Amino acid sequence: MKRLRKRYFLYVIFSVAFLTSIFHLVKPLPEDISFNGAFHAVTDVEFLSDITYVMEDGNGIQEQAIFKRIHESIDAAEDYIVIDMFLFNDDYDRAYSYPELSMELSNALVQKRKEQPDVEIVFITDRINSVYGTYTIEQLEKMKAQGIEVIETDMRKLRDSNPLYSGFWRAYIQWFGTDGFDWLPNPFGTESPSVNVRSYLELLNFKANHRKVVLTEKEAIISSGNPHDASAFHSNIAFVLKGDIVGDFLTTEKTVASISGSNIEFEYIESDMKTNADINVKVITEGQIKKELLDSINSTENGDEIRMGMFYLSDRDIVTALKNAANSGVDIKLVLDPNKDAFGMEKSGIPNRQVASELTNNSPVEVRWYDTQGEQYHSKITLIKKEKESIIIGGSANLTKRNIGDLNLETNVMIVADNDKEISSEVYNYFETIWNNVEGVYTTDYVIYQDDSVMKKVLYRIQEWTGLSTF
Repeated sequence: MKRLRKRYFLYVIFSVAFLTSIFHLVKPLPEDISFNGAFHAVTDVEFLSDITYVMEDGNGIQEQAIFKRIHESIDAAEDYIVIDMFLFNDDYDRAYSYPELSMELSNALVQKRKEQPDVEIVFITDRINSVYGTYTIEQLEKMKAQGIEVIETDMRKLRDSNPLYSGFWRAYIQWFGTDGFDWLPNPFGTESPSVNVRSYLELLNFKANHRKVVLTEKEAIISSGNPHDASAFHSNIAFVLKGDIVGDFLTTEKTVASISGSNIEFEYIESDMKTNADINVKVITEGQIKKELLDSINSTENGDEIRMGMFYLSDRDIVTALKNAANSGVDIKLVLDPNKDAFGMEKSGIPNRQVASELTNNSPVEVRWYDTQGEQYHSKITLIKKEKESIIIGGSANLTKRNIGDLNLETNVMIVADNDKEISSEVYNYFETIWNNVEGVYTTDYVIYQDDSVMKKVLYRIQEWTGLSTF
């Protein structure tokens, strides 16, 4: 009888966790999550890139434009500022030295608040920065002290990316919080505050608000870069957009505030000015990024070109679409991060090396690796060049199940422009420069990091399917 009760008890425990997992895997998404906005016509789109490379004489170069432009946008704001950034901290191994991106941004917002107190400022970030509330972040506390609204995103309203684990966490662990008994090493670095078991248990859900958005009443900046000190030398891209599309970006950020228990009250005021704009742009988030990218790849024909620069490429549908397009005569060139570096730690090369092996062995897709020297090629951008027009999709989203499967929070912009428009030629020339190593060494040959290991391919496929991974 005692054994039967124990068996029944375990059955109940696992049944509750299993049913919780199923519900949070398929539950409806909050309104305006997985957003696909209407196209807006604009006259211009500004393209920015941070790029780290080596000159032919061996000297390292860091060309950085994104956060300089973000600070300019903050300075020019008159009504409101909304910033949504994933990584925002200065935790790292102090054996290295980095620019103080996070404190510089915090100080800029604090100074803006002091000089123009009528400007509304909202700063949204992910809870990973405090390791899920285990300790406070100086940069955030300084902003709070000046009355800036700081929102740490509550991801529990979204679906779970690691369902084998998250059902158990939701049912039995989340209620204990993350305060107190801090004795474990910090995942960001040994000199950062200690954390606890519950901090790591929340981390194992493997999902985040991964967006990188800056909004004012005048413009929106959509980026792949984080204001994170240890990420300062990563190569990234960004777009600056003006006009009524800003209202759509604001709508998507209001949703993040809402699911986190806050409200953004102010509105974007649409312009009634008529222009001869002929570049079409729209906001796409979460799973809609995948939809639009797949539709765009699948619409290509013999003679079209696809250029992609990506930190992580692993989504099975995207990989299949690239193979099919290449085998149909589309010229495809990919610049991928070799997945070998992560803030001073060595990585295994998963998933990019395994995906690159599959693509090059089963199609005429060409791959070059960004020649990283401790930093990361962190860009997330795709260019599809057709006979008369170009489609550009870029922003925060890596092309993984987690990033474009309605699991993480992500924001990209989709741009459709004639091939003779400046934005089309700028992005195409960006790829030409790094692919061909124009006046510098940006990329290296595929064979340098080629990895045809069957075991690693199997591991990648298991990780991508189950969610038991950090990509």
